[in-house]
Parts: sequence; structure tokens; C-alpha cells
Amino acid sequence: MTLLRSIRHLALGACAAILLTGNAAFADTTAANTSIHLDATAQGTPFPHFWEQMFGSGRASLALRDDYRKDLNAVHQATGFGYIRFHGIFDRDVGLVRRGTDGKISYNFSYVDQIYDGLLEHGVKPFVELSFMPEELTSDPKAIQAFWYRPNIAPPKDYAEWDSMIGAFAQHLIARYGIDEVSSWYFEVWNEPNIGFWAGTPAQPTYFALYDHTVRALKAVNPRLRVGGPSTAQAAWVPDFLKHTHDAKVPVDFVSTHVYGDDTADNVFHSKENIPRADMVCRSVDKVHKEIAASPYPHMPLIFSEYNASYANLPNVTDTVYMGPWMANTIRECAGKVEIMSYWSFSDVFEEQGVVQNPFYGGFGLIAANRINKPAFNAFTMLHKLGETRLPTSSDSALVTKRSDGSLVIALWNYAPPVGDTASYTKGEPSGTPKHFSVDAAHLAAAAHATVWRLDEQHGNAVALFDQMGRPDFPSREQIAQLRQAAQLPAPEQLDVQNGKLDISIPPQGLVVIELR
Repeated sequence: MTLLRSIRHLALGACAAILLTGNAAFADTTAANTSIHLDATAQGTPFPHFWEQMFGSGRASLALRDDYRKDLNAVHQATGFGYIRFHGIFDRDVGLVRRGTDGKISYNFSYVDQIYDGLLEHGVKPFVELSFMPEELTSDPKAIQAFWYRPNIAPPKDYAEWDSMIGAFAQHLIARYGIDEVSSWYFEVWNEPNIGFWAGTPAQPTYFALYDHTVRALKAVNPRLRVGGPSTAQAAWVPDFLKHTHDAKVPVDFVSTHVYGDDTADNVFHSKENIPRADMVCRSVDKVHKEIAASPYPHMPLIFSEYNASYANLPNVTDTVYMGPWMANTIRECAGKVEIMSYWSFSDVFEEQGVVQNPFYGGFGLIAANRINKPAFNAFTMLHKLGETRLPTSSDSALVTKRSDGSLVIALWNYAPPVGDTASYTKGEPSGTPKHFSVDAAHLAAAAHATVWRLDEQHGNAVALFDQMGRPDFPSREQIAQLRQAAQLPAPEQLDVQNGKLDISIPPQGLVVIELR
């Protein structure tokens, strides 16, 4: 998240049903029609699940909370994700650094241990963002970022003290967890130094100095530790960063950067294009992918360690069924160009703008306050079912995949823009018309059947009930129970397939996942 983004936040049925038949005629002749032809015996190409390997979260200390850990469990069960990233492991509320009356620095690893122990006990490894500046080490106590928890973003007063802290931190982790474990983690230097999270001036050369000190201090403890950056917003600085590390002979193990669907073409591409929200993230991934290929490190791993459809807490975007088609299309467009993409974030146990005041305020999480699954959670649950091999299709509204057991899994969607697309929630039906798909699978077993999951305004959408309740800021316990129930995906339908053919109608902003066995 960025300073500008947080300031913006502070300022700021018939067609819904899905029709499944064995190649039946369509009743709605006004809807778009798309044919999906596939061969169940095709070889395809590898399709690693890059979109569900890592998630972002609220600041480090929130990992001590019970609701955080329950949400972590829920997302882990749905996706099997392996890494979690958060800000602030060096912030005051974690309590790592102490300066005694004699001026000497000491370290207290109590909360650090509880945070990382808790993640590992829940089956998730840390993606360690090394931030922010402990007040005991800062060169400017007044360099405070605007987040509610007020992190310090200044460079260190004395790099010798910073280097010692980084070294002691790494030594402690290895002593506690072992080098084989810690070498499987990632260490990322800082967060978004290009847009308000770094008070060094000029920003780029002073960040490079921070990176150089940090990576050398970590590698001095053990060269197996994986370190990277520049962790920039808006897909920035990657060519300059890789040129610097090459020229200065500074180690780098991966490139990380961020982008959001409503970042502007001016900020990301320095152009005047009008890039739709549906395409901005993967246009940015493609840009950085090509920059790495043209760099001295053409095979450097690329990690987008933050992304989402919006940075601005738009309830009509991140809280709604819009996220189903947006997410599916993002996977389709980004595949093959990035090793890991980290959705920001897994939970609305999150306090950058303060304590949550309404469960559906446009937060970044897959799970709203009070452990209410959002449609985005259901989208990830459904898309987790996709196979490990991608089969070709000409449609821009489909992903066709195969699992190792030979079953086919197909995602189909009907993308439509968010309702209203404003900071204030606008109730209404998504614009657009139903979209009809005719699936024709060659070489499918005669006894094949389809299992179908669906997400749309009428399925897996707690926001519809929340609207009926009048959008209360503080739902009662009974209302929370009802919302949790409404948030659940309906049981999938089991259907026969006639001669490999299946017809399906999807409403605007609908997502369907079909398993063919």
C-alpha cells in the first residue's frame, strides 16, 4: 500500500441463474455465445498455480491475534498457499530493538518468535519484508508514514547499527529454525521506497544503499539466505535496480515489485493510455518480465509481492462478485510471466486506516471482519481446482486445464465492470448480458460427468444479504451467523455430459468452474 493510496481512502433472478443442460437450446437469444473446443488428450503446457503461492496481510503484530490465525487457516485450507508477507517486523509494537541508558543496543525476540512460530504451526512460511525503521535506529524520529500504526520510514542514523540488527536477526532465525528452513524463506528489503514509504533523499540511491547494506549483512550470516528487492510500487525501478546490483556486484536472488488495477498508465508506463482495470496488473507483469529478460539477469525470478484490483478500498470492487471474473482473467493473462503473485491481502484483520468500522468497506482481504468469506475467497477456492497443465483455447473468457489424474477443469467467466466504480458503495445489478458457452470436449470418456461450482450475485455472495440488512456497521451475532452462511459456496451440481458437450449461461460478473471426469 502507498501513502497516496491511504490518503485517497481517508478522503474518500432470472439472468443471475446458471442454466446447465446437455446441449440444450438457449432461451436468451440476446446473449453472447462462445464456443469452447478442447481435446481431452492434448498435452498442453505446465500451469503452476502462481496466483495462490503467497498472500499479503496486515502488519506483523496482527499475526498474534486469534481472528488473524483463524482466517489464515481458512485461506490455507482453500488454497494450500505457502508464504505470507506483511509490513512492520521491526516496528515498535513487535519490540525487537532496545537501547539502554548506556546507549547500547540489545534485542528482544519474544514477539518475533511468537509471530513466526504461529505461521509455521499453521503450515505457512514467512516472506520477510524487512521493515520499517526501529525508532531506536532512525535518523529522523519525525519521518512517520500516515498509516494508523505510524511506522518510521527514515534511513538509519548509523548503518553499522542497522547492519548489526540485520545480522542478529538472521542469526537468531537460523538458530531457532535451522538454515534448511530459513533458506526456504524470502527476505525482501523494505516496501515501496519510490512512493512515500522511504524518507531517504534522493529516494533511489539511498534505497540502493539500504539494499546493499542489508543484503551483505544477511549473506554474511549465511549465503543461502534468499534476498531481493526493490519492492517498488507501480512496477518501478526494476531496470535501474538490476543494473545497480550488477555494477556494484551486490547479490540479488529475486526481483519484487507491486501494482494495482487502478494504478495509472502515467505512473506505471509513463504514457497517456487508458488501461482498463481488467488488464493493468498483467500489462505491468509483462512490462517487468521483459525488463528482466533484457537485464544482466535474464532468468531472475519475478515476484509481484502485492497486487489487487484496487488500492483505494472500493466496496464495489474488492467486496463483490466482480472479483471472480477479474481474478480468473488476471490468471489467464499473467500465466508464464511471473513466479509468484501475492494477493493483497488474505484477511480484513487489517488496520492501515484504523480499526475496521464496517465488515464490507472495500477492504483488501478475502475474508471480511467477523470471519465472513467474501466472494473473492470463493473465487480463490474455485480457481484452486484448476489443473497443473493448461490446454489451448481461443476464448479470452476461459481457462482450460488438465489434472494429473486426467480430469479436465475449466474456468468460464462473464467479465463486467464494477457497479458504480466509486469509493461509496452503489447497490445495483452488474451491467451487461448473460454470456453463453458451448463446451465441446473431444476424446472425453463416454461416462464422463460434470461437477459445477458457481459464483455470482445469487451464489456465494454475502454482500447481497448485507445489503438487505441495511449494511449495518456492527452486525449482531445473529446477523454475523446469517452472513457467514450466505457467504458459503452452494454445493456443486453433478451433471451428465452428452457426447462431450455442455452448454452453460453465466450472468454478468459470474464465474463458473467445471470439473469433467
